[in-house]
Amino acid sequence: MLVFFNDEQALHAPVHEIFRGERVPCFENPSRADFVRTSLLARGHVLRAPLVDSAALLPKVHAPRYLDFLRTAWAQWLALDAANAGTQPFPSVWPVRTLRSDVEPVNFTARLGLYSMDNGSPLSPGTWAAAKAGADAAASAAQALRAGTRAAFCATRPPGHHAGPDFMGGYCFLNNAAVAAQALRDGGAARVAVLDVDYHHGNGTQAIFYDRADVLFVSIHGDPRTEYPFYLGHADECGVGEGDGFNLNLPLAAGSGVAAWFEALEAACQRIGQHRPDALVVSLGLDTFAGDPISRFQLQPPDFERLGERLQRLGLPTAFMLEGGYAAAELGENAARVIDGFGR
Repeated sequence: MLVFFNDEQALHAPVHEIFRGERVPCFENPSRADFVRTSLLARGHVLRAPLVDSAALLPKVHAPRYLDFLRTAWAQWLALDAANAGTQPFPSVWPVRTLRSDVEPVNFTARLGLYSMDNGSPLSPGTWAAAKAGADAAASAAQALRAGTRAAFCATRPPGHHAGPDFMGGYCFLNNAAVAAQALRDGGAARVAVLDVDYHHGNGTQAIFYDRADVLFVSIHGDPRTEYPFYLGHADECGVGEGDGFNLNLPLAAGSGVAAWFEALEAACQRIGQHRPDALVVSLGLDTFAGDPISRFQLQPPDFERLGERLQRLGLPTAFMLEGGYAAAELGENAARVIDGFGR
């Protein structure tokens, strides 16, 4: 398994977030990647820096004005007041129903709300550098698959699957899975499948590919009627236009057990097989672990090996993108178990 790790991930280090209305330390923090790195190194994996610049790919996945904002957001924040260097910006207003989103406001807080789906994705001085390096790793993984590598794992952060065409959210800023899928298509893959196994629905990835038939999106996740991101991820969302039939959501009730989860995984694998993709991208959320502090599925460490084994049987060149997982001490072990299972 080829493993990419971006040292720049540590530059995205906001101190706190807003969780259920309270200011709390960030669940998504540099220690997550450190635990994964330690576990992989202990197993003998070589961690490589990203090799490909994703700059040309990003406008194919995200709106240019969103990219321009994200790239310069921290500088804009400091330009308002030098004292802002010691604080974190959070949106406080959003262009919901009947409000316009086509005109970009001058006010910074209003722009931040325009490009955010929640107030739980804090910015820090190194957010853009960390997110861009993660996208570079995704593009590097795709290049490796095109060159004949069987599988690659991007042990990067921040995660990406909640980031949509023109918005950040759920700790995500650039959609790494979408970058990898688009890179594979640009490199000659006729069809690509994206499988999202994070506890939370990959709303951003779905939005990016919802009207396309060349990229199948399949997601197993907590029922959005009770679980974040709440407003997307229902079973009746099947795609539109050319993409009709190329989006499959498999929501499960919070608290669902291992048997139900693997039944959904089997349905997902069957649909992926029907798509006949040339490559697979896996949004590898590890917050399905029973001990995760903000999720409610019941997978145990050996179940992650079983996941890797099932994905290996698809027989596809596969790129794994690290997504959620906030039981930090177990995160590295569970990531390594997926790789171990895939390698058997």
